[in-house]
Amino acid sequence: MKKYFLPLLLLAVFETVAVTLWLTRDNLFYLFNFSYIGASVSLGLFLFIKKYKYARRAAQLLVGLYMLVYLGLICGENMQIEGFWYYLFTGVFEAATIHYAVAKIFGPLLFGRGWCGYACWTAMVLDFLPYKVPQAHGKKLGWIRYVTFAASLLFVLALFLAHAGHMEEIMFWAFLIGNALYYALGVILAFVFRDNRAFCKYICPVAVFLKPMSYFSLLRVQCDKTKCISCGKCKKACPMGVDMTDNSRKRKNGTECILCFECVKSCPKDAL
Repeated sequence: MKKYFLPLLLLAVFETVAVTLWLTRDNLFYLFNFSYIGASVSLGLFLFIKKYKYARRAAQLLVGLYMLVYLGLICGENMQIEGFWYYLFTGVFEAATIHYAVAKIFGPLLFGRGWCGYACWTAMVLDFLPYKVPQAHGKKLGWIRYVTFAASLLFVLALFLAHAGHMEEIMFWAFLIGNALYYALGVILAFVFRDNRAFCKYICPVAVFLKPMSYFSLLRVQCDKTKCISCGKCKKACPMGVDMTDNSRKRKNGTECILCFECVKSCPKDAL
């Protein structure tokens, strides 16, 4: 059972969050929500251990479609960063604020940027594009994410300062339009840079939260130096350009790791 420790651990963590929020918020939805997400991610990891080719993609679809279609389109919740700012400014700890706290602010201290690899509904679509292995790494465009981060904050702040009415309706339309722009921009960048994850590396505002927190992540891919033959296959396979042969937290692009385990699959010596 040792090899199933990770999926069981994540399932236990999400179940703990689910039960805690259910009891403290007196809302059965949180029990269902976090139990479902935890079970979906754990299933993806279980399938990976069983060497199922599309294990991570299964988790992406289960979580991504649930959040995009059910929570976003059907329930009308803005789960993008604008929704987080909206609920934060209104002083309400629910929906997007809870989602961000668990998945993108405090959760990464445990599972790093696992959200990007297993749950993001934007990456869920972009990962179907043909450039799964980037042609090149290291473009110095990461500063753009801080612009989009600031723009999302200023957009919601302006609405509050202007005392705009029908804020819930505005947030819903912001979710629809924002997602459409993200998908369009993500597809364009993927073809321009020949890299499915170009949007994640250069534009996504959520990375502003994820990167510093994931630096301290407990769950990390480690390299067994006694097995490594320095073949470079892991570096070529990594969609985020992380140097997995370096176990230091300061390794190249270390906070970009999305725990996709493409490096693990590509290693001929099981050194990762």
